[in-house]
Amino acid sequence: MITFIAGLTIQQALKQATNALQVHSASAKLDAEVLLAHCIERDRTYLVTWPERCLTAAQAKRYQVLIEQRLAGHPVAHLLGEREFWSLPLFVNSSTLIPRPDTEVLVEQALALALPEHAQVLDLGTGTGAIALALKHSRPNWRLTAVDKMPDAVTLAKRNAERLQLAIEIKQSDWFANVPVISKYNLVVSNPPYIDADDPHLQQGDVRFEPHSALIASDHGLADIQHIISCARDYLAVQGWLLIEHGYQQAAAVRANFADCGYTHISTVQDYAQLDRVTLGQWRPEHE
Repeated sequence: MITFIAGLTIQQALKQATNALQVHSASAKLDAEVLLAHCIERDRTYLVTWPERCLTAAQAKRYQVLIEQRLAGHPVAHLLGEREFWSLPLFVNSSTLIPRPDTEVLVEQALALALPEHAQVLDLGTGTGAIALALKHSRPNWRLTAVDKMPDAVTLAKRNAERLQLAIEIKQSDWFANVPVISKYNLVVSNPPYIDADDPHLQQGDVRFEPHSALIASDHGLADIQHIISCARDYLAVQGWLLIEHGYQQAAAVRANFADCGYTHISTVQDYAQLDRVTLGQWRPEHE
């Protein structure tokens, strides 16, 4: 069992923590640094600048608790209580998914579209509010509505919006259930559940500590995606766009579903690891 005591220097504490975490984390050194900086309420630069500074008893105890939790597999974001997304600090907790860097690809694609200056945008399954808040931060004139089925997620998204002072509408809704059908959006975005219940990755890494309701979908992970693609047609303005994040092996099936539902200009964009990650299509009904 690893033990941290008062009087241990920053350098010594980091070395002990890194060695302990190496078996459990691919980012052991970074994890050790981020958690220690959090404990002593300094940034990581301080750790390099003052390696000989000693930990107080309270700091050592707090660091030990966090390292033990990390050794048990708890995500660093949960231990810190926040995660950065699109350079925005977001509160996180176990009620929602932790925002991933690859989801920024969806934000990038949305911002690249030629939308009206005061575009109406809907974010389905908003979780922390990451996508909606990133879009509002980059396009202040866009009118963002974000919905989530889970009350705790709605509360968290509202907390993040308040923290960032970004005015978006956030409400509880099971996909489109509480969204007025008369609303017409220029853009609908979503990072829905898309993992199959039998996927072995559910027993690995951070997802072990995230709500399975935000991860798992039936029909090989495609059920929620298919529902959104079909229903979004009633909520999209003419020439409006739908953007969906999905699993890297689902792109062909997702494009086919877009096509079957009458969307045009369908394409798939890869994430930072060159894996198929986001598919988009434009709604252009026959009576246009």
